[in-house]
Amino acid sequence: MNIEGTVCRLRALEIEDIEAMYGWENDTEVWRVSGSVAPFSRNVLRRLIDEQQFDIYATRQMRLVIECATSGEAVGAVDLFEFDPHHRRAGVGIIVAPPYRRQGYALDALLTLERYVKEVLMLHQLWCSAGADNKASLSLFAKAGYAECGRRREWILSTDGATDEVLMQKIL
Repeated sequence: MNIEGTVCRLRALEIEDIEAMYGWENDTEVWRVSGSVAPFSRNVLRRLIDEQQFDIYATRQMRLVIECATSGEAVGAVDLFEFDPHHRRAGVGIIVAPPYRRQGYALDALLTLERYVKEVLMLHQLWCSAGADNKASLSLFAKAGYAECGRRREWILSTDGATDEVLMQKIL
């Protein structure tokens, strides 16, 4: 099943996505915002794809590939994590490959995902977090209607020092 947006569609992971995921997950520029500290092997990514066959109610997470609606090319991924059906909420994370940034894919993917989680999963809210210095992510989520709801002081450490983490949520 594809979940149709305006400029993108969201679809389940396929084994053919391993190479794209390998590039996204092993981009050290992304590690700082994703929390990764080590590279992903193709075997680990294959297991991740295999686990996606299980229901979100069992795994408490879901990754969907963001495709260009016209070409079908994979341009990124959006994740639901810490899925909590009792409280009807989940965390959301998104990555768009550098050549496709600032073309509307991320915002359309978030809005498309929101429609899906509200109508199909019956969620009440989504939340995310980003470093206070990650202006692109904070701007994206604000454009999508997320509001700051908290801040963890000096939460993210890097060679540049400590940065606050901004928590945002959207009531659907």
